Amino acid sequence: MQLLNTNNLKQIALLSLIVILGLSILDRFSVFIPSALAAATMYILIRHWYIVLVTKRKWKKWVAATFFILSAMILIVIPLFFLFQAMAPTLNKILSETSNLQKTLATISANLKEVGIPLTFNADQINSLIAKITSVAPSVVGATANMLTNTVLAFFFLYFMLVQGKEMEHSIKDFLPLKYENVDDIWKSTRLMVFANAIGIPVLAISQGIVATIGYWIFGVESFVFWGVLTGVFSIVPIVGCALIWAPLCIYMTIEGQAANAIWLAVYSFIITGGVDNVLRFTILDKLGDVHPIITTIGIIIGVPMFGFMGFIFGPLLVSYLLLLIKIYRVEFTDHKPKSDNPVRRGDTT
Repeated sequence: MQLLNTNNLKQIALLSLIVILGLSILDRFSVFIPSALAAATMYILIRHWYIVLVTKRKWKKWVAATFFILSAMILIVIPLFFLFQAMAPTLNKILSETSNLQKTLATISANLKEVGIPLTFNADQINSLIAKITSVAPSVVGATANMLTNTVLAFFFLYFMLVQGKEMEHSIKDFLPLKYENVDDIWKSTRLMVFANAIGIPVLAISQGIVATIGYWIFGVESFVFWGVLTGVFSIVPIVGCALIWAPLCIYMTIEGQAANAIWLAVYSFIITGGVDNVLRFTILDKLGDVHPIITTIGIIIGVPMFGFMGFIFGPLLVSYLLLLIKIYRVEFTDHKPKSDNPVRRGDTT
């Protein structure tokens, strides 16, 4: 009994030391979490093709890793950089010209009052709303400005993940306190979540953003590229989605005397832009493992303050990982057997 108690105390002491050191390291490493998460996501996405190049095509590991990193820079990083460069002047203009925003909100308030809608704003409320917008926007932009540093670190991590992929995966399996027969199921769930978030969400945002941009251009919206990009970003918000952008634009155009264009833009946005969402969800996104709207909403709320613009992708991924950890616990320590490899598919009520 005395030996058992001593062993228990040693076990508790060792676990406590592990937890303390782990939390200390995590606290210092927290600034690099977006980079590590991005690297892990890209590793899962390109792992199969990397193995094909190395094993079947006989490429050297460092050559294949460099090839994928350069490809990612050309296809993702460079277009995003130029897109942000194109959007920056319009964003700065909107944030700096608060007087125009005050005038617009006052006009909207007056028009609503005339038609009997009680949703009106007084001067103090308008100034308070503008102050909130101008205070929140810089924090999001500032977090997004760190994207360059996070991108460099992500590619650094990705290179060594690819070159030493087998060793890394074996080490993870050895360190995970899991039964070996459950590791494959966990890997499948992780892969499905990554594809659903890292491919499904951008596909939806880009598709609706392009369609919305075309509509804004046709119906004479100023800075149509800027508003199209914002529409694509907000399109992944469940239920309301891209209406958060095109609806206020239509109201603004009506106030500015462009009622005809505003009506046609509203029809176009509701039918065409909104229809893209339904088409994709029943085709491409359904095959990838479409993420449940609740997970997307919670993920965005959590992810944007943490990661800036990239939080729209990594936020839902973090929530999905939380659900995966819960699934791991249920599989490892209870008699529950999961019905599906993907714990976050739409419509899953278990």
